[in-house]
Amino acid sequence: MPYDSPPSFGIMTAPMQVGYHDVLRVWREADTIPEIGHAWLFDHLLPIAGELTGPVHEGWTLLAALAAQTRRLRLGVMVTSNRFRPPALLAKIATTVDVVSGGRLDFGIGVGSRPGHPLARREYEAHGLPFHDTAQAVAGLGEACTVIRRLWTEDEPFDFDGAHHRLKGAFGNPKPVQRPHPPILIGGRSSATLRVAAEHADLWNIPGGGDIADLAGRSALLDRYCAEIGRDPAAITRSIHLPVAYDRPGPTRDAIGAAVEAGFRHIVLGLPAPYPDGVARWVADELIPTH
Repeated sequence: MPYDSPPSFGIMTAPMQVGYHDVLRVWREADTIPEIGHAWLFDHLLPIAGELTGPVHEGWTLLAALAAQTRRLRLGVMVTSNRFRPPALLAKIATTVDVVSGGRLDFGIGVGSRPGHPLARREYEAHGLPFHDTAQAVAGLGEACTVIRRLWTEDEPFDFDGAHHRLKGAFGNPKPVQRPHPPILIGGRSSATLRVAAEHADLWNIPGGGDIADLAGRSALLDRYCAEIGRDPAAITRSIHLPVAYDRPGPTRDAIGAAVEAGFRHIVLGLPAPYPDGVARWVADELIPTH
């Protein structure tokens, strides 16, 4: 998406401390509102806020259910933890969602929880999952993107012998509806992750709500990494996640304006639970610019 193109707007409903039918209500409403173009879940296995024993729904399973209940919205997980699922399995899951949705998946992926997050290790230990250090996680992300893309596009089985992922006779059938493959969104702000994004991403997402100059600096660094490998930086749409406060829409409107001015063209508005009745219409009326 070129830097001077109109921005697109979406919502993010973190599926924790909330019921399935509450999320479904918001997505169904958003699906009827043209100003809202995309909708997102997150990928955590235990709550990362609120009551630590409260409910949290598995992101990809829920996404498949929501894909079957909507018709227009583009949809995805912002972002999938590459530490939770082997890449070949993740490619199969994502393909299934793209098929169910009729080709509306935006495939979001990242390294997973930050090691410094106070709750980062809890969900891994609780599910018997290894928590690799950041360097290994980033290297594994690059390999995973390569494997997933090949499974989506290659017509013959292949072997893959990477440092972090090894497959024998790998093959994906069916293929995604979107060809050559669903857009790949990579989320993260570290320099190492930005190098992976420069090579593999169609969209790059970063959490907002802070210093816009810092976020613009991260975007400029991505430009530089693209130039180093001979890729046009404009080929990667810049995406930003902005938190919403229902009783204070003004700061969010200001943050949207600053983000668009800084070159971000894919705006994801994080909606806190509980969701008020008519919240998607409220987003369109109160937060999304009319010109």
